[in-house]
Amino acid sequence: MPDSTKRTLLVIDDDQLFCDSVQEYFRNYLDVLVANNGGDGIKACSQYRVDVVLLDQKLPDAEGYTLCESILKYNEQTKIIFITAYPSFDGAVKAIRSGAYDYLSKPFELEELKLTIDNALKTLALERVAQVEDYRTSKESEETVLIGGEKLSEVRNLIRVAAETDAPVLITGETGTGKNIVAKAVHYSSKRKGAFISINCSTLPENLIEAELFGYERGAFTGAMTSRKGIFEMAEGGTLFLDEIGEMPLHLQTRLLNVLEDGKIKRLGGETIRPVYVRIIAATNTNIEESLGKHFRPDLYYRLSVIRIHLPPLRERKEDIPELCKYLLRRIAGIEIPLEKEEIRRLMEYDWPGNIRELKNILERAYLIQRGRPLRPSELIGIKVAQAFSQIGSSGNDIITLEEMEKVHIRNTLNKLSGNLTKTATALGISLSTLKRKLKEYNLK
Repeated sequence: MPDSTKRTLLVIDDDQLFCDSVQEYFRNYLDVLVANNGGDGIKACSQYRVDVVLLDQKLPDAEGYTLCESILKYNEQTKIIFITAYPSFDGAVKAIRSGAYDYLSKPFELEELKLTIDNALKTLALERVAQVEDYRTSKESEETVLIGGEKLSEVRNLIRVAAETDAPVLITGETGTGKNIVAKAVHYSSKRKGAFISINCSTLPENLIEAELFGYERGAFTGAMTSRKGIFEMAEGGTLFLDEIGEMPLHLQTRLLNVLEDGKIKRLGGETIRPVYVRIIAATNTNIEESLGKHFRPDLYYRLSVIRIHLPPLRERKEDIPELCKYLLRRIAGIEIPLEKEEIRRLMEYDWPGNIRELKNILERAYLIQRGRPLRPSELIGIKVAQAFSQIGSSGNDIITLEEMEKVHIRNTLNKLSGNLTKTATALGISLSTLKRKLKEYNLK
């Protein structure tokens, strides 16, 4: 039976490994209930006061969105966070219409889920005391990325400035620096009451992205049996986060520029011009200036970068590593786990190409593997690098380039994980979109 002193999270998902991970991650401050099908999920809602539901799109006995009405019937204040897997957004659209609070696209990290749940609980607390006032992300949520000294003081200041306006924001920085969390910090620190909706421009097929963004009318193309809202209309009153904006096709860049200028959209196959009130935040991990006039419209770039927030890589702020380790380990384990000074020194000697995401993954693996003895996360870095050099050295070359090393390491990791892209990206400490870009760049299959 749930502890009445804690908030209750219900996970409705048939992936038991995912459920176990969520239960372990949140066990110290939430009561986590698990249901592996829709029927058991509804039963749990009828028996307990559930604050937040994490609802999978595909369940053995139902489509996730069909359960929203039943969940809210037992408690209309329950916040439903819908989980949708690329490339299907139909269920997400239906879930939002049915009363879902927010949705996340798989794959995502537990830290991102934590931020979303924190915001849902905060909204719930405000509603329960009938308050209609602005709310901001907690300092703890911001610290996920924004722990640090002077190098990040400008980032924190720009978040505050951006939150006070509706101007477009462009966030730049390498993979793993936390651009998505900065985007959420801007949204939840603002006065906007709508949803925060995020899409990755590099993962949507070109023939789908226009329909997903702007919606379509019945008969607009083969298979369009009904009219459907696009992401812009779903984000009405809120924020649309366009990750990997540099991967957006040129013809859609033109349409996006028109929306930014006019605040209006037109669905595919439609004639009606619809006003939309949406705040645009874009992000890229590439040097987009080099693409201006080639793969990216200069006028769109200047329109998006009214407020520019750049996140420096971890190698340029290694002085933050001790505090980051302390913070991340506390979030991973739920308790303080100190690292020895020599271990901190070794971690600070590493350049962390995967940035904070890589640091978090290394710490999490160390916590799981090295339980019962002092943590030595640097040992895992050494093993991975040594294995990569060993495998490359077998080719007979005495000297190799970093590019060759990366190519071989990606190929070997792919082979080891049977070609599973999601697992490979996680193991390498990079995002799925970055992995796909590197596979294309290195002509790997």
